[in-house]
Amino acid sequence: MAEEIAVRVADGYFPVETLGPGRRLALWFQGCALACPGCMSRHTWDPAGGRAATVGELLELWEAALERGAEGLTVSGGEPLAQPAALAALLRGAGRLREHAGGTADLLVYTGHEPGEAPGEVWEALAGADAVVTGRFRVAEPTDLVWRGSANQRLVPRTPLGIRRYGPHLARGYPPGPRVSLRADGAGTGTRVYGVPARGELRRLERGLAASGLRLTDPSWRP
Repeated sequence: MAEEIAVRVADGYFPVETLGPGRRLALWFQGCALACPGCMSRHTWDPAGGRAATVGELLELWEAALERGAEGLTVSGGEPLAQPAALAALLRGAGRLREHAGGTADLLVYTGHEPGEAPGEVWEALAGADAVVTGRFRVAEPTDLVWRGSANQRLVPRTPLGIRRYGPHLARGYPPGPRVSLRADGAGTGTRVYGVPARGELRRLERGLAASGLRLTDPSWRP
C-alpha cells in the first residue's frame, strides 16, 4: 500500500507561516545530493540522516493539521525528488485528505531541479502538487520575491487551485521584517529556524541571539 512506503524525513512542523501562504504543515525530506553552497539546511543533505517514517505517518500529520485549520502543505528538504515514490504517494494521499476537509488547502513542493533536468518518471512525482518552486539555491543571486531563496528560482502554479493561491504572489516582494521564524525543539536542546532567509539574515540572527546571551552551536548553515 502507498501508506506503507518508507521515507526519510528531517523534520515536520505545524504551523509554519514562512513557506507559502497561510498556516501550513511543513515537511522536510532528508537527503540532497545537490549540496548548494550557502544552503541553510546542510543537516538535510545526508540521505542516512534524519529519521525513518512512512508515508502513512506523514499523512496522519497532515490530517491532524487540517483538523487544526491548515491552509496548505509545504514539502521541502533536502531534495524531495530524491525520494520520488514517497513524494508521489504523499501528494496523492494529501490531495485526497484535503478534499474531505473542503478542498481549499494547497500543496507546494520545493525542488532544486529545473524542469527537464530530472528523468521524466522522477519529475512525475510532482503531479499532485498545486505549485512548485524550482531551481538550485544560488547564494550570489539574492531575491526579494516571496518564498524564493535566489533570483533564478521560479514559483510555478500547476493547477487551478495553485493559480488562485500563488498567482497573486508571483511578482510580490517580501514585506519588511524577518523572513524566518524560530522554534525550540521539544527537548529544549535545540532551536529550529523555518523560512527563506534574506541575504545576511542568519548572521544577523546569530549576532542578535549572542547579544541576548544565547549562542547557537553547530548551526546547520555552517560547514
